[in-house]
Amino acid sequence: MATLRTDPGCLAGQSILICRPEPEASRLARQFQAAGAEVLVFPMIEREPLPETPERRSTILSLDEFSHVIAVSPYAARLLLEELDTWWPQLPIGLNWYGVGAGTAKVLAEHGLKPRKPDEGWTSEALLKLHSLARLTGERVLVARGEEGRELIRDTLETRGARVTMLPLYRRFCPDYTAEQVHHALDQFAPDAIIALSGETLNNLIALCANSSHNLYDSPVIVPARRIADQAHAAGFNAPCIPGSLADNDIVAAVAEQLAGRDGGSGKAK
Repeated sequence: MATLRTDPGCLAGQSILICRPEPEASRLARQFQAAGAEVLVFPMIEREPLPETPERRSTILSLDEFSHVIAVSPYAARLLLEELDTWWPQLPIGLNWYGVGAGTAKVLAEHGLKPRKPDEGWTSEALLKLHSLARLTGERVLVARGEEGRELIRDTLETRGARVTMLPLYRRFCPDYTAEQVHHALDQFAPDAIIALSGETLNNLIALCANSSHNLYDSPVIVPARRIADQAHAAGFNAPCIPGSLADNDIVAAVAEQLAGRDGGSGKAK
């Protein structure tokens, strides 16, 4: 795990490209700026809520028929809670709530729930290690997520006997940047480190940069899990790094540690 280093000035002279969606990107940017870094927010994913459908409303209204409710991201958790507030002034008792990571669990907890989260890690694989999800014969599970995504949770829980209902609440898409915007972000800004906290983010960045003259592959790229680090390696990135957690200060710490290792902690890494 990275040593926490968020002292003012510890990233002075370093340029950090943040490719995560808003509002998380701007929140993380403030943490980097507090450490002295120059920051450019350049999301590789945008999100928008999906319109309500009769099927989705029916699923929400049958919430009391489920035993387990899983939110795969903070954004999914927020949208789910907004919808539940509309139809369930008082939530059914006896539900087991889950957040795939600490950030998602925090959103649920702020709503007065007592969510479970992985003891270690923040991936679907980590969530699936929870004892309460080990045997689910005949139990109904609701998974709040985006329109598309990995099927690991559904497939695994179904093999454990669960009846799983996916609840798509939003769609993700790559922003349509102009050539000038891409040139500014990759060539003129010339990031020393890149934040890409999902496989989809990384893939969109790689596709967008295919015609750029800037060599991103030599810059450290912060990714969320070993699976994405392997993906980054396969794409040609030389220094993918997994932070100690996905908390903002641990992401900053991971970048500080990576860049200090490159240039002795002073000056601009090139």
